[in-house]
Formats: sequence, C-alpha cells, structure tokens
Amino acid sequence: MLGDALFVIPERDCERVNKVDTSRKIVHIDMDAFFASVEQRDNPEYCGLPLVVGGNCARGVVAAASYEARQFGIRSAMAMQKALAKCPSLVVLPPRMETYKAVSLQIREIFQEYTDLVELLSLDEAFLDVTHNKKAIPSASWVAQQIRATIHERTGLTASAGVSFNKFLAKVASGMNKPNGFTLISPEQAPDFIAVLPIEKFFGVGKATADKMHRMGIATGADLLRYSLEELESAFGKAGRTYFHIARNNDLRPVNPDRERHSVGTEDTFEQDVRDRREISNRMAAIAHEVVRRMERSQFVGRTLTLKVKFADFRQITRSRTMDYPIREVDDIVAIAQQMFAGVTIPPKGVRLVGMTVSNVCRPGWTGWRQPMLPFFSECEPWTNT
Repeated sequence: MLGDALFVIPERDCERVNKVDTSRKIVHIDMDAFFASVEQRDNPEYCGLPLVVGGNCARGVVAAASYEARQFGIRSAMAMQKALAKCPSLVVLPPRMETYKAVSLQIREIFQEYTDLVELLSLDEAFLDVTHNKKAIPSASWVAQQIRATIHERTGLTASAGVSFNKFLAKVASGMNKPNGFTLISPEQAPDFIAVLPIEKFFGVGKATADKMHRMGIATGADLLRYSLEELESAFGKAGRTYFHIARNNDLRPVNPDRERHSVGTEDTFEQDVRDRREISNRMAAIAHEVVRRMERSQFVGRTLTLKVKFADFRQITRSRTMDYPIREVDDIVAIAQQMFAGVTIPPKGVRLVGMTVSNVCRPGWTGWRQPMLPFFSECEPWTNT
C-alpha cells in the first residue's frame, strides 16, 4: 500500500495544547481527479468512460484515475497491467505535464484573488488562510464556495474544499464529499468529529501503523485521547507527539506561502512479507513511478535518493546516495535503489515495507554533469489494450 509520509508538528507549535486557536479560517482545495479530469475536459468523447493517465507499457503505472475508473477498484500507483485486468475497456492516455501545469497556474491565480497566504502542496492541491482575505468576506465557507465556482467557470473542472480552523481538519474535510464536494468542520463540531474519526483517516497513518494502533486498542480519535503523550511517543516516536496533539485539535501550523519542499517520497507496505529479491525489485519500480509522479506534481527535483527498508520484525535500515545530477527519471531511481538494495541482506522472515525519498533540492539554475545509470530493467516496450 503506497502511502504518504507523516507530517510532524514542531514542538513549538504544540506548547499551547490547552489553548487551541479556533480563530483562524483555513481552506483546503483539492482538485478532483486532476490529470484525468483535464483529459476528459479536452477529449469530450472520454467523458463518462473509465480513464487513467499513465504509462501504457509493460511496467507502466497509473498516475491518475477518473472516478469512473475508480469504480472498478483502479487507483493511482497501481500497475497498468493490473488496472487493465480490472477493466479491459480502460482508456489509457499518456501524461501531458505542460498542460496540467498551465491549468494549475490558472487555479493559483484564482487563489491569489482572495489571499496571498497560499501554501501550494502540488499542482492540484493547496491550503489557503482566508482569515483576513482580500475581499473582506467574513465567511470562510463563502470564500471556499466562490473559489470552487470560479475554478469551474474558468477551467471547466471541479474542486472539493474543506474548511476548518486548522490545516489537519481542513484537509480531512476536503476529502469527505468528493468529487465536487464541500465540508465545514466548525470549532464546535471538531471534538465530536475527531472522536469518531477512524484512525486510518488520520493523515500519515498507513497500514502498518494502523495495525499497531488496533493492537493497542486504538480505532478512533477518542481512543487516542486515552493515551498520554509519553505513551504515544514511546510507541510511535515523534509521530506519537503529532497523534497526541491533533486528537486534541491542536495544530498551529501556519499556512506558509514561502514553504519550500525539502523532499518527495512514498513507501509501500506489502500485504504479506516478501523474501524474493526479484519481487521486491518489481515493487521498487512501482514505487519509483509514484515518486516521479509526485515530483512532477510538486515541481521538485533533487540529487539524493534515500532507500528505506523495514523488515518483518520491524527493524529498519536506510541507505542514501547523492548524485552529481538531478534525479528525475524512473529508470535512474530504480537503478540507484537497486544498487543500494544489492548490499542489503534479506532476513528469513522477509521485508514488510520499502520506501524511497528524493531530497537535496536542486536550485533553479543548478548545473551538474550526468553519468548515465545502467538500467536493471529493459526499456519499456509500448503495448496496447485491445
């Protein structure tokens, strides 16, 4: 299961745990199936059909899936072969990143009409602090609805929005009524909302963490409230501090318009522990595709690749390598990861998780020489789904 890295609330933002700030008005905007929706907009003959954007080749991966495709159980980061097995009539289109970037710029310009406090998370997702917005609109809900309407009017696309008094709640809210949805979580509603929120809905809680929490008797936010800060930190490290505070609606992270992304990565928790090195290598290819997709969406390029391997007994190792050129291609990531993984001894019980992260951002104008990597896989031969 490919998952996001957990955000960690800095200690300085957790000191006021008994003084939760409910005065802010935070909006989280998330475009609906962005890449796929752009393709359906530009190709009306595909409207209403199951469609994915991604690599139409033997080891291609789904970058985005329309809502019609999702009804077949197809999701982003899924192997294209598996997606086609689920839906043989699936429409597969190659990514058009320049088009997506142009549409994203249109959307950003709409955000700027309301506030300068815009924190871009990717091409299709952003936080906005509209507490003191440019149009002096007192209602954050009204602002969010106007933004959604303007996006649809100018781009022909739909967006979902979540509104609350902190970033965590706003982000959870935006995903509750997709597509084309709106959800408000007011300060009065927040305690009851968090109390019944399944732990799997907490951002950053993947399958392995959720399983561990369930073994501890933690299934909802209310269950988290029964544990002390010390107990959660002991069980989950720094992430435990985050769980402790967000369960209490204490997330003081500001919307940062100058936010600089320092890394992009993802990880895959295997449904069953794996010992076969070749199978793990194949999983690495899927992870690399997802990392590149996220880099493109975030317009991020770095020079350091970190490989994370977690074994069945929860022991964990990391290996990093810094290159003299920007890491931006799937084949490069796979080759570098394979070289690092070659020196890892797989224990008898196998591997439960593999993750990859690209960091050490390349500044604009940075130049470096490039030594091509030797691929571990043959070139991707195009193939069709007939």
